Amino acid sequence: MEVEKKDLLKILQEKYSRLSKGQKLIAEFIINNYDKAAFMTASKLGDIVGVSESTVVRFAIALGFEGYPSLQTSLHELIKNKLTTVQRLSMSDDFTNKGTVLKKVLKADIENIRETIDEIDMNIFEQVIHSVFEAKRIYIIGLRSSTSLAGYLGFYLGLILDNIKVVSFGMSDVFEQLLRVSKDDLVIGIAYPRYSRKTLDALQYVKEQQCKIVGITDSMASPIAAISDYTLIGKSNMASFVDSLVAPMSLINALIVAIGMRQKNQITESLSKLENIWQEYNVYDSKDKSNNK
Repeated sequence: MEVEKKDLLKILQEKYSRLSKGQKLIAEFIINNYDKAAFMTASKLGDIVGVSESTVVRFAIALGFEGYPSLQTSLHELIKNKLTTVQRLSMSDDFTNKGTVLKKVLKADIENIRETIDEIDMNIFEQVIHSVFEAKRIYIIGLRSSTSLAGYLGFYLGLILDNIKVVSFGMSDVFEQLLRVSKDDLVIGIAYPRYSRKTLDALQYVKEQQCKIVGITDSMASPIAAISDYTLIGKSNMASFVDSLVAPMSLINALIVAIGMRQKNQITESLSKLENIWQEYNVYDSKDKSNNK
């Protein structure tokens, strides 16, 4: 539903006056304790506030959601965007047991990949690949925690194509690196909570230059989704004070492989040349260490 793309706190402010007395109590609790409410069942939230579970469900519907699960999804999006790392760290009580940390984190990553597979739009995925080959130049931007994703994508696409530019912090400003973008170019923007303001501003700028934009992000509620022509979702549900970038990396791997397969014959010669360069200049350790006893 469209309501899920809006900031939940704004929805509460807009509809507060039309809520019943019990529903106003729920609204007030969420506004003041959204970090706690995000992980409560409808029954638990009702007990805390002093209303019935059915009142909580009706409250969600009154806000425009299909039910409480949809409201809870919006709450999860809210805390990803609003909470500081310190607040998120304080919520990580489930990870204090050293024996369970490894399993919990790995299971969360597995679930992120599973959700990414279930929700990926293959038509959009194919359109993104088509846009890559149609573009005159391809700019990739991902800042803050998304820098590693942007660099990884740029490195491998640079081995396949000769029109790749990774935009990053450096001697020149981000906008200076995007100075020559045109409507014939493609910009791939990567943003995960807490979304980099600089990335969003840069994407807004290239949109004004009529560039086609591909967004790689965590949900359609992400601010980058509203700017992008095509949006690829790689789930990154919060496990602790850090965000999981495993599913986004897997999604990017799939994108690289799909693009590479389209250029398989053309890139074979380039990769062979690279292998010779790597061998000549000892880029990789190729010694047979099995004889070093």
